[in-house]
Amino acid sequence: MASSMRSLFSDHCRYVESFRRFLNNSTEHQCMQEFLDKQLPGIIASIGDKKSEIKILSIGGGAGEIDLQILSKVRAQYPGVHINNEVVEPSAEQIAKYKEFVAKSSNLENITFAWHKETSSDYQSRMMEKTELQRWDFIHMIQMLYYVKDIPATLKFFHSLLATNAKILIVLVSGTSAWDKLWKKYGSRLPRDDLCQYVTSADLTQMLDKLGIKYECYDLLSTMDISDCFIDGNENGDLLLDFLTETCNFNATAPPDLRAEIVKDLQEPEFSVKKDGKVLFNNSLSFIVAEA
Repeated sequence: MASSMRSLFSDHCRYVESFRRFLNNSTEHQCMQEFLDKQLPGIIASIGDKKSEIKILSIGGGAGEIDLQILSKVRAQYPGVHINNEVVEPSAEQIAKYKEFVAKSSNLENITFAWHKETSSDYQSRMMEKTELQRWDFIHMIQMLYYVKDIPATLKFFHSLLATNAKILIVLVSGTSAWDKLWKKYGSRLPRDDLCQYVTSADLTQMLDKLGIKYECYDLLSTMDISDCFIDGNENGDLLLDFLTETCNFNATAPPDLRAEIVKDLQEPEFSVKKDGKVLFNNSLSFIVAEA
């Protein structure tokens, strides 16, 4: 039992490290920043009209870096208006980091925080037991719908919580990204964790259409430098391959033919572009804004 627990722990540590390498090697954060700076102010322009308090719900808020940037944009739009920010996040570790981040941050006057250690479906179940549902002015779900079992039901529920002029922001990999091609071609051959779904903005917009929910979609180009993946024995490359395939120690454990096929494909134009001696994987993101 102890050895299997050790193995689970080392797998988790390796996953965390592979995610860190992804962030270091990709323009994901710059892409998010561009959206927050250029598009978000217009999107939130009317969410707090004639309201004495703005209620914001963060689903899967992680360690709070993006959340606090969103809050700063809302504060700038509605100076002096009280903001109630509630966070639904299943990881105690991430909540602890979020609280630390808030404690170190300035310019948070007029903002109250509440954290709920639960999944979005736990939150949904808890809310359904109440006689009256809480309404929200802005709900955001950033890179978290991959971990939801019933996405249409989740979308329908959270859309039902929107107040007047309210909006939901959903961020996912784009249907035009290389992730879409990678998952479609190799998903069935990779040892996928049941908790994670292969879903892109193309799937999501179809679901929203079926639900009759109005939305706008903004696609922004993001890339990931995967050049190290093609250097034998390169630790950074091995960890990036783990992240791409969602497989712990992919290089060491994958069948040789599958590994060779994926490594070859990742260098093809439909997955990546070659620029300045680097191989840049298409990590494009979609920012989907649904209206009340």
